[in-house]
Amino acid sequence: MASLRRVLRVAATCALGRAARNLGLQPLATEARPTTEKSVPYQRTLKEEAQGASVVPQGPSQPLPSTANVVVIGGGSLGCQTLYHLAKLGVGGAVLLERERLTSGTTWHTAGLLWQLRPSDVEVELLAHTRQVVSRDLEEETGLHTGWIQNGGLFIASNQQRLNEYKRLMSLGKAYGIESHVLSPAETKSLYPLMNVDDLYGTLYVPQDGTMDPAGTCTTLTRAAVARGAQVIENCAVTGIRVRTDDFGVRRVAAVETEHGSIQTPCVVNCAGVWASKVGRMAGVKVPLVAMHHAYVVTERIEGIQNMPNVRDHDASVYLRLQGDALSVGGYEANPIFWEEVSDKFAFGLFDLDWDVFTQHIEGAINRVPVLEKTGIKSTVCGPESFTPDHKPLMGEAPELRGFFLGCGFNSAGMMLGGGCGQELAHWIVHGRPEKDMYSYDIRRFHHSLTDHTRWIRERSHESYAKNYSVVFPHDEPLAGRNMRRDPLHEELLGQGCVFQERQGWERPGWFNPQETAQVLDYDYYGAYGNQAHKDYTYSRLLGDEYTFDFPPHHHMIQKECLACRGAAAVFNMSYFGKFYLLGVDARKAADWLFSADVNRPPGSTVYTCMLNQRGGTESDLTVSRLAPGTQASPLAPAFEGDCYYLAVGGAVAQHNWSHINTVLQDQEFRCQLMDSSEDLGMLSIQGPASRDILQDVLDADLSNEAFPFSTHQLVRAAGHLVRAIRLSFVGELGWELHVPRASCLPVYRAVMAAGARHGLVNAGYRAIDSLSIEKGYRHWHADLRPDDSPLEAGLAFTCKLKTSVPFLGREALEKQRATGLRRRLICLTVEEEVPMFGLEAIWRNGQVVGHVRRADFGFTVNKTIAYGYIRDPSGGPVSLDFVKNGEYALERMGVTYAAQVHLKSPFDPDNKRVKGIY
Repeated sequence: MASLRRVLRVAATCALGRAARNLGLQPLATEARPTTEKSVPYQRTLKEEAQGASVVPQGPSQPLPSTANVVVIGGGSLGCQTLYHLAKLGVGGAVLLERERLTSGTTWHTAGLLWQLRPSDVEVELLAHTRQVVSRDLEEETGLHTGWIQNGGLFIASNQQRLNEYKRLMSLGKAYGIESHVLSPAETKSLYPLMNVDDLYGTLYVPQDGTMDPAGTCTTLTRAAVARGAQVIENCAVTGIRVRTDDFGVRRVAAVETEHGSIQTPCVVNCAGVWASKVGRMAGVKVPLVAMHHAYVVTERIEGIQNMPNVRDHDASVYLRLQGDALSVGGYEANPIFWEEVSDKFAFGLFDLDWDVFTQHIEGAINRVPVLEKTGIKSTVCGPESFTPDHKPLMGEAPELRGFFLGCGFNSAGMMLGGGCGQELAHWIVHGRPEKDMYSYDIRRFHHSLTDHTRWIRERSHESYAKNYSVVFPHDEPLAGRNMRRDPLHEELLGQGCVFQERQGWERPGWFNPQETAQVLDYDYYGAYGNQAHKDYTYSRLLGDEYTFDFPPHHHMIQKECLACRGAAAVFNMSYFGKFYLLGVDARKAADWLFSADVNRPPGSTVYTCMLNQRGGTESDLTVSRLAPGTQASPLAPAFEGDCYYLAVGGAVAQHNWSHINTVLQDQEFRCQLMDSSEDLGMLSIQGPASRDILQDVLDADLSNEAFPFSTHQLVRAAGHLVRAIRLSFVGELGWELHVPRASCLPVYRAVMAAGARHGLVNAGYRAIDSLSIEKGYRHWHADLRPDDSPLEAGLAFTCKLKTSVPFLGREALEKQRATGLRRRLICLTVEEEVPMFGLEAIWRNGQVVGHVRRADFGFTVNKTIAYGYIRDPSGGPVSLDFVKNGEYALERMGVTYAAQVHLKSPFDPDNKRVKGIY
């Protein structure tokens, strides 16, 4: 059997075919096929004993029921976890259909690693639930062992930035009670004697990490689910999804069809993994994922490796999983192999390993554990896995079809995320929404124009795979799938030095670097697949300069934008915002129900409001402007009688808002129409003390406080072009938004810039907005305001019409919360020391960790770091304002604590004078 060093040497000097022959291995197969022998490193799999039995047609393992409340498609990790959690919630008549045997798709060969710490608070919570299910709950319920092994996890840092990232994870872990330790090289050597530590800066050790066995876990999950009334039917492939259209024209799931009969059901859960796209097509649902080969090798016995922790050497892009007295060695490469034609017949199958692709992992593994150089290879495992454009799973109800849920695209992390995600998916199905903030996993996060865009899906999925082990920096941006959606000012701003960010396909201004042009080029796949890697790539270089947990090198340029806005004026191009019209017979009823604030004020008024879910969580914050009826349609207003509302929502979450509103309209059977004018209108926001003087030269309207009060809007002409001007601010200054028809954007922008030249007007981007808004205490949805945060907890009670008798979605939950007291509360903290923070820092109060930072940035006007986070009372009681005020606070950044001051009002302009024009 070949050693790892021999594999490395031969692969480096020989063509693939010759290398494979020398090693006694088969050349890369052009078609996937089932293995002829068990290669995965588990004691058992669920593959049938008889050779080739997995491809012999068989009937269902039990008769199909005629009806079911829920049908789960796919018997892998997510399917089994979802079925189990549905059963625990009391769902009777839940059925799982598996086309072959449980785990036979991709779950059976997974490495089964579970790491508790990730740079996401929600993922930490999901992982914690998985660990609880596999290490405790299932064994208590069934008396069966799932195969859980707690041998710990060790993250390797071979540079300072990586060690800083691990220190950030350690601080976040303290907020969740996860034990972790940053070890020196010497301490690492004591823990793992076989490891080479000469090139290490340190490691992060998490003692309670471990590994799962896919067969043991899935068998135990289904055993527990069946005991609660669920059904598991194997050898029953789904051939179609029957759809009905209701009286309101809404498409809904009606039945699941198989070769052996159909099951009538209102709810289907697509947990088909690599095959999820095919199942989606059966229902007319787009599932944006790709299939790739993912591989590891299993070594022969290694003396002294027993009981060692699992290892992730991110900088070498290698993981080492303990397998009894051997190791499984795998990783993520820049040139993964796409599985172009996914086979329906693939079950318990593996591909032959392409050593040209895999060899890059071997050198890193040998460097880290030198004994591997002379260790033999016992088996190779190369199987399919599904990957998504942002390396996040696809979950939730599909926007195209009511009752069709997704639980797929887990990027080779389906085992470790399965418990947490299965629980949330079950809550989604039963209660209409998950318990946690699952926006980052919600299929509705993607704009509908992207979910079937082949190039975008392929490029972004490749980059996400290739960067899976990269340091997660605060200001990183993708290089793949860019320039998909550009507003009318894109080229103009590019020429003025705009460095763009990407949000759901939109190119939006990040910050301005007037010294050079930073064009975003076509994706080069990092030089893989015969592509020529870009040279002298300005945008990539500027992005790389920001790869730091310190203040970025362009910090002073963002400071100039912020201080210009505070001292004179800045123009922000916010054209990527979502812009919707809500109109129809029941528009007023719908507005009352949808929006937490009272938006039924006279035409010409604009209201900042939230949209809530049934549990009182915040699905969105947005502005709603009531329009006057009119008979002429234009991009600035549809023709309508009765009531119509103009909605402006953050562009990154526009699809989420669109889907949420439509779901509510359908559920309540409101006779309304939601029109999307996002592509038809641009949006400029001119903010600062000089904004009135500048715009008075451009607009044909009186902009005085009396003629144009705050939170109102008017149709006016800007340099001769009809626009909607709204007096609002997202940065805490006097200012107006101009909502401009697409064709008029460029001339209006140029007129504004010309008028502002003598007033010191500057371009500014979203990095400046982040800083300016946090100074003023304005919330960012999905940062310090999420679907699991109520407006009361977030300090936004003023957006809720609780003093009226008007019912609205989430009202009952808010009233109950107000009556029982808030169990957590969002607070503002500032740090005197000039130290950068970005979120996930631990919040200490009186010597105890009481929460973590959700959002942080540097406030250039107050010259301090500002942080927002939710805190709890460790005793479990309500978090009152007295509790907030009467504590001594500190923020822990990378293991170091900094004294912090709490604020009950925003640290900048707490009396709100500036938005009123009082300077």
